[in-house]
Amino acid sequence: MADKIRVLVVDDSFLMRKIIADIIASDPELEVVGKAKDGQDALDKIIALSPDVVTLDMNIPVIDGLGVLEKIMDQKPTRVIMFSAYTRSGASATMNALDMGAVDFIAKPAGEISLGLDKLKEEIVSKIKLAAQIKLDRYIATRKAFRVPQEETTTQGIKKLVIVGASTGGPKAVLDVMMGLSGSLPAAFLVVQHMPKGFTLSFAERIAWQSGMRAKEAEEGDILAAGKVYVAPAGYHMTLDRNEQSFRVRLNQDAYVNFVRPAIDVTMFSGVELFGKDTVGVVLTGMGKDGLEGVRKIKEAGGRIIIQDEDTSVIWGMPKSIFKAGLADEVLPVQKIPEAIIRAVNG
Repeated sequence: MADKIRVLVVDDSFLMRKIIADIIASDPELEVVGKAKDGQDALDKIIALSPDVVTLDMNIPVIDGLGVLEKIMDQKPTRVIMFSAYTRSGASATMNALDMGAVDFIAKPAGEISLGLDKLKEEIVSKIKLAAQIKLDRYIATRKAFRVPQEETTTQGIKKLVIVGASTGGPKAVLDVMMGLSGSLPAAFLVVQHMPKGFTLSFAERIAWQSGMRAKEAEEGDILAAGKVYVAPAGYHMTLDRNEQSFRVRLNQDAYVNFVRPAIDVTMFSGVELFGKDTVGVVLTGMGKDGLEGVRKIKEAGGRIIIQDEDTSVIWGMPKSIFKAGLADEVLPVQKIPEAIIRAVNG
């Protein structure tokens, strides 16, 4: 039998530690190797126990969750999954955590703690198993932020539509890509990042202030503008329609596609209907096959496809499905993708 995945649970609440630990221990492939009640306790046990995965609550005493994460990524890099509240401040802190090196996060439900977490059992177990697959050396190597030279253009209007899709590991990858682009590019950018409700607004704000691009969480009826980024809100598929000379965002809560909503495929299907060969599809790190059929449609229309390579992907699932189907025009490390997008837009 394969070795179990060793997990350290960090939370200041005795009840929360017990509930989370019981959920983890209920799966035969997982093992709780320790529990920690505060930040210093967590640091000591991470060093002593070398767990495969750490579940880390954001709000813990002595040293808070972000402080623990910063120290541990410097001293002993470890796969960390953050637990965060469904609040505006919680969402903002989670974006910071993902940027600092956390591999994923789980949003704590509101209301009765034990009942809410029991409903999250499947998510907790699956995300721990997924995190354990991440190759730490590769992940650490791609954590550092970078910038590529930005290309200025005086061209006005939308010449191309760039659709960026991502899932696990995506928030950091999307930020890295956007940091290498210029708001003066003659393209509109649609971002579909698989993310729970309450987090896409903070994610869009983070793209705006960290990259300098104009970015927002998409709203029904938004009119597309060149050089602007529209992030699909959690729980809604994002599509486009055309009204006279304007392209507008449409949001819906139709059935899940590829088990997710928003789905990359849905946005790509809609976008390519309006932009045809002037559509650029970009698929970054993530598990599953969302984006595969959308990319196929873009290729059939004569558009261009750029995917993240295996070495810089946290999980090479979605890009791999496109690569195996022979649909990728360029397979690149994440730091090279902004340059490829600029070429595709200006070409």
